[in-house]
Amino acid sequence: MSAAIRPAEPDDLDEILALVRELAEFEQLADQVAFDPEEFGLNLFGDDPVASVLIAEIDGRVVGMALWFRTFSTFLGQAGIWLEDLYVRPADRGQGIGTALLHRLRSMTDGRVEWSVLDWNERAIEVYRGLGARPLEGWTTYRWLPEG
Repeated sequence: MSAAIRPAEPDDLDEILALVRELAEFEQLADQVAFDPEEFGLNLFGDDPVASVLIAEIDGRVVGMALWFRTFSTFLGQAGIWLEDLYVRPADRGQGIGTALLHRLRSMTDGRVEWSVLDWNERAIEVYRGLGARPLEGWTTYRWLPEG
Protein backbone atom coordinates (compact mmCIF):
# COMPACT_ATOMS: atom_id res chain seq x y z
CA MET A 1 0.00 0.00 0.00
CA SER A 2 1.43 3.38 -0.93
CA ALA A 3 1.38 6.41 1.29
CA ALA A 4 -0.45 9.60 0.44
CA ILE A 5 1.84 12.62 0.65
CA ARG A 6 0.33 16.01 1.47
CA PRO A 7 1.33 19.39 2.93
CA ALA A 8 0.87 19.59 6.68
CA GLU A 9 -1.95 21.66 8.13
CA PRO A 10 -2.22 23.32 11.56
CA ASP A 11 -4.29 20.37 12.86
CA ASP A 12 -1.22 18.16 12.23
CA LEU A 13 0.96 19.98 14.76
CA ASP A 14 0.60 17.47 17.60
CA GLU A 15 1.47 14.62 15.24
CA ILE A 16 4.47 16.55 13.86
CA LEU A 17 5.75 17.18 17.39
CA ALA A 18 5.36 13.48 18.20
CA LEU A 19 7.31 12.56 15.05
CA VAL A 20 10.10 14.98 15.98
CA ARG A 21 10.34 13.39 19.43
CA GLU A 22 10.41 9.90 17.88
CA LEU A 23 13.14 10.99 15.48
CA ALA A 24 15.20 12.39 18.35
CA GLU A 25 14.87 9.06 20.19
CA PHE A 26 15.96 7.17 17.06
CA GLU A 27 18.96 9.47 16.61
CA GLN A 28 19.84 9.11 20.32
CA LEU A 29 19.39 12.87 20.76
CA ALA A 30 16.18 12.99 22.83
CA ASP A 31 17.93 15.07 25.50
CA GLN A 32 18.30 17.88 22.94
CA VAL A 33 14.57 18.29 22.23
CA ALA A 34 13.63 21.59 23.87
CA PHE A 35 11.07 23.18 21.56
CA ASP A 36 8.09 25.21 22.70
CA PRO A 37 5.05 23.70 20.93
CA GLU A 38 3.39 27.08 20.39
CA GLU A 39 6.52 28.62 18.88
CA PHE A 40 7.04 25.51 16.76
CA GLY A 41 3.51 25.88 15.40
CA LEU A 42 4.03 29.57 14.61
CA ASN A 43 7.21 28.71 12.71
CA LEU A 44 5.25 26.27 10.55
CA PHE A 45 1.80 27.83 10.30
CA GLY A 46 2.05 31.44 11.48
CA ASP A 47 2.01 34.68 9.48
CA ASP A 48 5.70 34.29 8.52
CA PRO A 49 6.42 30.54 8.40
CA VAL A 50 10.08 29.58 8.15
CA ALA A 51 9.61 25.86 7.49
CA SER A 52 7.12 23.47 5.94
CA VAL A 53 6.21 19.84 6.45
CA LEU A 54 5.07 17.11 4.11
CA ILE A 55 3.00 14.42 5.82
CA ALA A 56 2.88 10.78 4.72
CA GLU A 57 -0.33 8.92 5.56
CA ILE A 58 -1.65 5.43 5.09
CA ASP A 59 -5.40 5.02 5.62
CA GLY A 60 -5.52 8.39 7.40
CA ARG A 61 -2.75 7.38 9.84
CA VAL A 62 0.37 9.58 9.88
CA VAL A 63 3.38 7.37 9.19
CA GLY A 64 6.11 9.89 8.38
CA MET A 65 7.14 13.40 7.52
CA ALA A 66 9.67 15.59 5.78
CA LEU A 67 10.33 18.97 7.45
CA TRP A 68 12.04 21.38 5.05
CA PHE A 69 12.73 24.99 4.18
CA ARG A 70 13.88 26.98 1.16
CA THR A 71 17.52 27.79 0.54
CA PHE A 72 19.30 29.84 -2.08
CA SER A 73 22.50 29.09 -4.00
CA THR A 74 24.40 32.22 -4.95
CA PHE A 75 26.54 30.25 -7.39
CA LEU A 76 23.50 28.87 -9.21
CA GLY A 77 21.30 31.92 -8.60
CA GLN A 78 18.57 29.46 -7.78
CA ALA A 79 16.32 28.44 -4.89
CA GLY A 80 16.63 24.97 -3.41
CA ILE A 81 15.43 22.96 -0.45
CA TRP A 82 17.10 22.00 2.82
CA LEU A 83 15.58 18.84 4.28
CA GLU A 84 15.89 19.29 8.03
CA ASP A 85 14.15 16.08 9.10
CA LEU A 86 12.98 12.98 7.29
CA TYR A 87 11.30 10.40 9.48
CA VAL A 88 9.20 7.30 8.93
CA ARG A 89 7.81 5.41 11.90
CA PRO A 90 9.61 2.07 12.44
CA ALA A 91 6.55 -0.11 11.78
CA ASP A 92 6.09 1.58 8.40
CA ARG A 93 9.66 1.48 7.11
CA GLY A 94 10.64 -0.55 4.07
CA GLN A 95 7.56 0.45 2.06
CA GLY A 96 9.14 3.32 0.10
CA ILE A 97 7.57 6.06 2.23
CA GLY A 98 10.83 7.94 2.80
CA THR A 99 11.63 7.66 -0.89
CA ALA A 100 8.17 9.00 -1.77
CA LEU A 101 8.71 11.99 0.53
CA LEU A 102 12.10 12.64 -1.09
CA HIS A 103 10.64 12.43 -4.60
CA ARG A 104 7.93 14.92 -3.65
CA LEU A 105 10.60 17.34 -2.38
CA ARG A 106 12.63 16.84 -5.56
CA SER A 107 9.54 17.76 -7.60
CA MET A 108 9.13 21.03 -5.69
CA THR A 109 12.33 22.66 -6.95
CA ASP A 110 14.56 22.85 -9.99
CA GLY A 111 17.43 23.56 -7.60
CA ARG A 112 19.31 21.45 -5.11
CA VAL A 113 17.83 19.34 -2.35
CA GLU A 114 20.32 18.96 0.47
CA TRP A 115 20.35 17.32 3.90
CA SER A 116 22.58 15.77 6.53
CA VAL A 117 22.62 12.18 7.75
CA LEU A 118 24.27 10.64 10.79
CA ASP A 119 27.29 8.57 9.78
CA TRP A 120 25.93 5.45 11.50
CA ASN A 121 22.55 5.52 9.72
CA GLU A 122 23.60 3.06 7.03
CA ARG A 123 20.04 2.15 6.01
CA ALA A 124 19.25 5.79 5.18
CA ILE A 125 22.59 6.26 3.41
CA GLU A 126 21.83 3.24 1.23
CA VAL A 127 18.44 4.73 0.27
CA TYR A 128 20.01 8.11 -0.52
CA ARG A 129 22.72 6.55 -2.67
CA GLY A 130 20.06 4.50 -4.46
CA LEU A 131 18.36 7.76 -5.45
CA GLY A 132 21.64 9.09 -6.85
CA ALA A 133 22.39 11.48 -3.96
CA ARG A 134 26.03 11.75 -2.93
CA PRO A 135 27.81 13.15 0.13
CA LEU A 136 29.60 16.47 -0.29
CA GLU A 137 33.35 16.06 -0.24
CA GLY A 138 35.54 18.69 1.36
CA TRP A 139 32.82 20.43 3.41
CA THR A 140 32.48 20.50 7.19
CA THR A 141 29.24 21.50 8.86
CA TYR A 142 29.49 24.18 11.55
CA ARG A 143 26.93 25.08 14.18
CA TRP A 144 26.91 28.33 16.15
CA LEU A 145 24.61 28.16 19.15
CA PRO A 146 23.09 31.30 20.71
CA GLU A 147 25.08 30.90 23.93
CA GLY A 148 28.38 30.56 22.05
